[in-house]
Amino acid sequence: MNLLSITSAVEAIAKEAGAFLRIQQADFSQERVSLKSLNALVSDVDENTERLLVNRLSELIPQAGFLTEEETTKQDIQKEWVWIIDPLDGTTNFVHGLPIYSVSIALKHKDELVIGVVYEIGMDECFSAYSDGGARLNGQSIQVTETDMLENSLLATGFPYYDFEHMEGFQNTLATFYKSTRGLRRIGTAAVDLAYTSCGRFDGYFEYGLSPWDVAAGIVLVREAGGIISDFNGGPEAIASKSIVATNKRLYPSVLKVVRKNMGNA
Repeated sequence: MNLLSITSAVEAIAKEAGAFLRIQQADFSQERVSLKSLNALVSDVDENTERLLVNRLSELIPQAGFLTEEETTKQDIQKEWVWIIDPLDGTTNFVHGLPIYSVSIALKHKDELVIGVVYEIGMDECFSAYSDGGARLNGQSIQVTETDMLENSLLATGFPYYDFEHMEGFQNTLATFYKSTRGLRRIGTAAVDLAYTSCGRFDGYFEYGLSPWDVAAGIVLVREAGGIISDFNGGPEAIASKSIVATNKRLYPSVLKVVRKNMGNA
């Protein structure tokens, strides 16, 4: 596989899906929203966007399997190549008319994530990366920050919306970072949080209660931009653990120390 050419094709597919989503948001009605589970919104837009992505990506690598949020196609993660898709990351933002939402597409080869593309639609920003190819924003090379002290950092997180088991530890984590950083941001899409970390807008990001499609593409972006990814205990399998820490390598020990102390069991 030529990862560069595949990545370019995926960028085009993500932008096609983004154009569809942009049109849909312009006249979106709350009547189209339903609940998958507590506070987990879904609409026909999510499902139709996913079908578009599956059709286009199937043409690109016919033998690949899929792991998708809305399960509009057979979920087959045993194949050599697997697409991991979130057709609309930031659905709550989307249905409330907020401009920050994204399309997230990753490609996994055996046990390794090899391509990640996050298209942030409101800003028309396409983040992309592939193994050993670096990370880019609209074609320009990007890197994580070099910030090495918490007091100079801006961190991102996501608030729990269905898994409240670890609330005390999460609140303690926030309280520590309130006092020791320049601030915390919560924008409502994990894929964009990771993309913004990869290009240096955020110095780091942490969250729990996640699914593989939330973070797969962003993991590739941060890794290829020179950052480091782990779960809350410092383990490498963030995509499977439901928790993630993503920072530059200098800041990572400080961020992980706080998160592990308060939420190592999440």
